[in-house]
Amino acid sequence: MPIKNRLAEMLPEITEWRRDLHEHPEILFETHRTSAIVEEKLAAFGCDEVVGKIGRTGVVGVIKGKSNTSGKVIGLRADMDALPIHEETGLEYASKTPEAMHACGHDGHTAMLLGAAKYLAETRNFDGTVVVIFQPAEEGGGGGREMCEDGMMDRFGIQEVYGMHNWPGLPVGEFGIRSGAFFAAADLFTIELEGRGGHAAKPSETIDTTVMASQLVLSLQTIASRNLDPVEQLVVSVTSFETSSKAHNVIPQKVYMKGTVRTLSPAVRDMAEQRMGEICAGVAATYGGTINLDYQRNYPVMVNSEEQTAFAASVAESVTGKPTREEPQVMGGEDFAFMLEERPGAYIVVGNGDSADVHHPKYNFNDEASPFGASWWAEIVEQRMPAA
Repeated sequence: MPIKNRLAEMLPEITEWRRDLHEHPEILFETHRTSAIVEEKLAAFGCDEVVGKIGRTGVVGVIKGKSNTSGKVIGLRADMDALPIHEETGLEYASKTPEAMHACGHDGHTAMLLGAAKYLAETRNFDGTVVVIFQPAEEGGGGGREMCEDGMMDRFGIQEVYGMHNWPGLPVGEFGIRSGAFFAAADLFTIELEGRGGHAAKPSETIDTTVMASQLVLSLQTIASRNLDPVEQLVVSVTSFETSSKAHNVIPQKVYMKGTVRTLSPAVRDMAEQRMGEICAGVAATYGGTINLDYQRNYPVMVNSEEQTAFAASVAESVTGKPTREEPQVMGGEDFAFMLEERPGAYIVVGNGDSADVHHPKYNFNDEASPFGASWWAEIVEQRMPAA
């Protein structure tokens, strides 16, 4: 079964929604305009229930099928938030918000799920209930966690949940997926180093925090290179390094560092956190300074359920008529992981064609992908809960 004719017909409308969202990006939980638009459209589509302010600014819509003898309830999730990036696309619908941009395609995800919701509310050709989930703060804010902590899964009786992301480099009209661990756990760390500041001409009278911090950056790389089985995966990245002094001739009293730790298994995650603490203590003792580590466990590993992954792949093949590509593991984080910790489900990627990569100032969602993504979501519902 190819993409649905009705959703192909809706492409101009879905594109209009998407480009309006692109023009007005909102960061993290500040998706007030976006959430209001989603609520308004879901109500206009005739959803049986529309609930806002779940997980602060999340929105949920409930659509009941023509019958409910199956008792099944399926969740479909899209993210809504943008990134703090200055857009450089030059598009006529480019961001009008300074230093904010839909650089990851969440505008497209939201528009595709709105298209699927409109189709499902019109046809209701399924036996059960579908819950459409529009989530804020995927980009580092943990909006998926907050929606779960608000009791969303139990409140709406969700039994399975499915998510999707566009994928630059994968041709439009194709899908990719992986069973098991797919996206990495993404933890955050902040480190404060303190020594004894002083004149750059007299380093012997100081405890030089820049030398101590430089040694720490290099030592942290040994967690992956010397503490981890080479067949496992781990990325430790120091992404920010700032001193308490901006002068040329001052050895600073303090240095501040930030970064991420990315892992694909709980055991490696535990090891990385433990070794980071041990290395910080060792470097501090070596140089005679102090190092304070704040390690925050952020997004967990996103694990696709085996049965739901096979089903999601088969649905994708029915939509495109092409095999679903098996994707490699991804070291990026994805907070759909919180929903998959609570319910079985699967997360798939849909081709965005030859575009700039996500999180790039020249990235743009490919509107030609919309009928494929929206059809996949609709088919998930109609094939998983066929009409009685």
